[in-house]
Amino acid sequence: MADSTDNTLARLIKSYAEEIGFDLCGIAEARNLEEHREKLMKWTVAGMNGDMAYLGQNIEKRLDPRILVPGAKSVIVTGLNYFTDEKQGGQGVPVISKYAYGLNYHDVILKKLRAILTYIKSVHPGAEGRTFADTAPVLEKAWAREAGLGWPGRHSILINKEIGSFFFIGVIILNIELDYDQPASEDYCGNCTRCVDSCPTSAINTDRTIDARKCLAYLTIESKDPIPESLIHDLGGKAFGCDTCQEVCPRNKIAKSHKTSEFNLLPEVQQMSASDWKNLTRKDYKRLFKGSAIGRRSYCRFMDNIEAAATSESENIIYPQLS
Repeated sequence: MADSTDNTLARLIKSYAEEIGFDLCGIAEARNLEEHREKLMKWTVAGMNGDMAYLGQNIEKRLDPRILVPGAKSVIVTGLNYFTDEKQGGQGVPVISKYAYGLNYHDVILKKLRAILTYIKSVHPGAEGRTFADTAPVLEKAWAREAGLGWPGRHSILINKEIGSFFFIGVIILNIELDYDQPASEDYCGNCTRCVDSCPTSAINTDRTIDARKCLAYLTIESKDPIPESLIHDLGGKAFGCDTCQEVCPRNKIAKSHKTSEFNLLPEVQQMSASDWKNLTRKDYKRLFKGSAIGRRSYCRFMDNIEAAATSESENIIYPQLS
């Protein structure tokens, strides 16, 4: 049971998180998320994780952070907005997902999370913990809901009532008790199915999970294989990631541009023409994208994406936009 000291520390943590740039911060009690086991097992057994075999491993650690971090008592969850009104310029330019516009989000978030952990240790000697940003077997979205940050939309992405869904999740697992937030219990999606109806490849399942094998984000980022010929016409010019399900979500009408300079689109990249992308050299690829999420894709695979995006036949498909 958290006392007044726990409450004070929790408020200090949230205040500091806001001070260093996080848009959201909530705290949950570390426990076993056993209720997620069945869905997780069903999803992985069906092979919907594609090449991401690691998502079917370390299940017990994924469900219980106390196994991953012995002595864990609290889970701090942060949200960092990455939405932007910035656009790539030029007709026929291959489309890059907003999340990959700037520096690799793992590095940006982990640096901020470590700052929070250092701060906690300075005000609470004896505190120990670990930081995570999509870097270990942690159910980030489930913990974000536990910490009151939002609910999973039909597209499986967490939605926050105040800022929408264009935000990264960071996690700190701590060995001390804190004052805990109430889990998000409301589901504000209602009867809306715009994300489901707009998915170019019908990758969104009815249980709020994604079949990665059909998802354009997975196919252009994580998959080890070339984009299937049967799905190239659905790319709609996308070369790295896909934002369609978020772009059509009415909850993102409130989205405001982020305040994190590391997520800004490089001016040089913003000005690249379709020809510039098509003729991108390995040297320039490394120079421009070494520190970005795009750099996770090999040069050859990325250029395959560029070619597939350029030859896709779906440019005449019109997806409903926010209104």
